[in-house]
Amino acid sequence: MAQMKLVAPQTLPPLDPDFKPAVLANRAFVQAVQDSGGGVPLKIALERGDGSVTVFETVAFAPDSPEAGQNLMYAERLVKFLLWARGGYKVIIGGSEQIANHLKAVYAPDGARAFDYDFMGGVYEKTFEVVGCSVDECPDANDTTMALGRHLDGNRIGFDLGASDRKTSAVINGESVFEEEIPWDPKNMADPSYHYEGIMHSIKRAAEHLPSVDAIGGSSAGVWINSRVLVASLFRSVPRDQFDAGVKDIMLRVGEEMGVPIIVANDGEVTALAGSMSLETNGVLGVAMGSSEAVGYVTQDGNITGWLNELAFAPVDYNPGAPDDEWSGDIGCGALYFSQQCVGRLAPVAGIESENLDDLPVLLEEVQALHSAGDERAVKIFQTMGVYLGYSIARSSRASSPSSTRSSR
Repeated sequence: MAQMKLVAPQTLPPLDPDFKPAVLANRAFVQAVQDSGGGVPLKIALERGDGSVTVFETVAFAPDSPEAGQNLMYAERLVKFLLWARGGYKVIIGGSEQIANHLKAVYAPDGARAFDYDFMGGVYEKTFEVVGCSVDECPDANDTTMALGRHLDGNRIGFDLGASDRKTSAVINGESVFEEEIPWDPKNMADPSYHYEGIMHSIKRAAEHLPSVDAIGGSSAGVWINSRVLVASLFRSVPRDQFDAGVKDIMLRVGEEMGVPIIVANDGEVTALAGSMSLETNGVLGVAMGSSEAVGYVTQDGNITGWLNELAFAPVDYNPGAPDDEWSGDIGCGALYFSQQCVGRLAPVAGIESENLDDLPVLLEEVQALHSAGDERAVKIFQTMGVYLGYSIARSSRASSPSSTRSSR
């Protein structure tokens, strides 16, 4: 099978000279198709559980072209990115039977992307599928947006659930009167009561500093729909039967116990919203990097999209020797390039020896201290992550319009 051309970046990450940015590979592919003079249109539609549809339009080599084999890697990596950026339980490939058949085999219970097959089916509570059709038969975009937050009046509690700590803040008319971070270890805990009791402890601690509580809002990694968590790495150790019974509605239970409205959104969406409010503008791409990675987008009319925005598993590096993600089994995914996991991966490469290589939050603090002291090894870690980020933002920003997108990136 012919392989896509993998382009070396103009700016090399100091600790990863073999890095092959997805954005450059995709640009090179589309340019090659256009230069061949024999390309065909390719339309990719993703349908979500509420019936909304997102569409991405690009090009591919004609099926009888000697280069047609390159279509397969291009389409598979592109669909993988779109699934984690926009979400969907049904992928509709318009214009290429070759690509549709390939993706049906790859995104299957026994395929290379079995993790994604299971994950997306769980998120939308439908059986995941790939179907092929002609370009004309492929559906048009039908994306939805929704208003979220922007309220600062009254007595409010904000929170952020991370993999290493819980952050809470009590706010009166937009002014913080209490902030706290409490360490915890959610991803290794199988008992749902550990999560619920920890969250309630932080919420009640914040409530002690308010005369009353009008509303609660917060963020967390994972997939949140209507403040219900469908999948999240924080709860990865909870067995499926206990997850459905004790975790899926965990924040709704918190709201009920506190007797106030509660809204929970993906980290990336909250980051984009906060950026929009602080900049006093719309059309904002937000990137949240902590134990993992999420991206959100505030549209030009000030709303958030109905997309998945969980880029921890989205491919950013097309290097065949890229590191593999231990949860999804795929290589070159965002979680290993923009988070604590990235620092843990790069520290030994930089020559940093530490007894905390397996304790990522502590290791991060050590590396940050070294960076503040001017240690060149730590500097190279953050320079490497900066190069990763620059090329990945170029890709994410081109896929942020909540309408049919005609782009190679």
